[in-house]
Amino acid sequence: MPRRMVTLRRILHVKGDVICTMLLLILFCLLLYVRQVVLSSGWDRPVWKLEVHGSTSSSRTLLGASGAKVGQESPVQFPSSPSEPQLPSCKPQAKSKPPEPKSKPQVKSKGKSKLRRKNVLPTKTAGKPLPTMPPFDFEGYLREKDNRDFKLLIDQPEKCHIAGAEEEEEGGGSKESTTAPYMLIAVKSIAADFDKRQVVRRTWGKEGVFQNGASIRTVFLLGVPRNRTALPLWDRLLTYESQTFRDILLWDFDDTFFNLTLKETHFLKWVNSSCPHVKFIFKGDADVYVNVENILEMLQGQKPDEDLFVGDIIFHAKPIRRRSSKYYVPEFVYGGGLYPNYAGGGGFVMSGHTARRLSSACQQVELFPIDDVFLGMCLQLISVKPSLHQGFRTFGIPRPSAAPHLQTFDPCFYRELMVVHSLSVPQIWLMWNLLHDPKLSCHNRTSLTSLHFKWKGRMGETAGEETDYGEKRVFVTH
Repeated sequence: MPRRMVTLRRILHVKGDVICTMLLLILFCLLLYVRQVVLSSGWDRPVWKLEVHGSTSSSRTLLGASGAKVGQESPVQFPSSPSEPQLPSCKPQAKSKPPEPKSKPQVKSKGKSKLRRKNVLPTKTAGKPLPTMPPFDFEGYLREKDNRDFKLLIDQPEKCHIAGAEEEEEGGGSKESTTAPYMLIAVKSIAADFDKRQVVRRTWGKEGVFQNGASIRTVFLLGVPRNRTALPLWDRLLTYESQTFRDILLWDFDDTFFNLTLKETHFLKWVNSSCPHVKFIFKGDADVYVNVENILEMLQGQKPDEDLFVGDIIFHAKPIRRRSSKYYVPEFVYGGGLYPNYAGGGGFVMSGHTARRLSSACQQVELFPIDDVFLGMCLQLISVKPSLHQGFRTFGIPRPSAAPHLQTFDPCFYRELMVVHSLSVPQIWLMWNLLHDPKLSCHNRTSLTSLHFKWKGRMGETAGEETDYGEKRVFVTH
């Protein structure tokens, strides 16, 4: 009897374990079923929204890059309040890549968000520094400086032949006489700056006959672009441009900053051979505004067969020894303490006689990497002192210290100047049309410009100052 009781208890105990196990299985299956119903009905969207909002996978969804790495998100701001629009629903596979709890890129994304809230654009190359230009090879420049004769690829041999009246020949015939232009305008340019050449052609560099019958012709001085991939069809462009406008002079040397000296020497050589009888020459940059009428008025009474060199002259300039400067020149290239007096390259005027003398002098002076200073060396060799004229503003127009009310972009103010440097293409076009507007009246502005004041920023007038000439634009607009 006791054995039967023990056996019955064991059987009942086993049946109780089985029943409990079955009940747990049934409950588990019921929970799985409920979960499936909940997922299929879409009731979990608020839960998904909270999970996505706190993760970094939402930006990948917006950019369409679900396989991107965590932390490479866009700095796009997401809604932070329930009233803002909801994010697009995330795909289920996004849960397979949960964000790492201690991921450093997530810290960067917070920094980007703070920058965005402060209206500061994050730099695109935060992890990759910008490439820096290698220092100029002055030793290589000195080795190659004797190579100073380059081929003229595009020429304008008839530029200085101006048709005149017909002259009677012996025997009763007649021929058309040709004369040299009164003034030749030479503009330094590069192949890619077609827009700058166009605005010069249509404004102050326009060819034709001006006051007192003064004829003007224009040429643009170019070299071969060093970065040919930036303008793949540069040669075709210049060929078509030359055929259309007949004002391109192109030489076979790299068009770089330190090769502007070669552009200077080759132009003077071209003047000596193709335009020897020109009376006066204006030479400048493409980003200047030139009041040609004022220059022609200044040249009245000047003799073209005498020396003349007028511009914004820089006196007692010291060589720049700071390596970060665009005009840095080491001592082994130029050991002197001061440069000779020279004109700012933005624009200057010289007589044809001086240009022919400079052409010979430039063949004797060793090449120097800064073209303005090199021309000053050539002037020193032929004992010509350049003349300073206040109308040449090759460093732009600073605000006058004693006339803060003066509007420096006033056309009535520009009408009194010769050359103003550092103007954009729209500014040149605007100023040209303002000055040639028949409705322009400046009689009520004389009180503003007749004040005696001292100009600030007159670079080069103070001895002993080390200044990056031409490096800063001081043109002021109001």
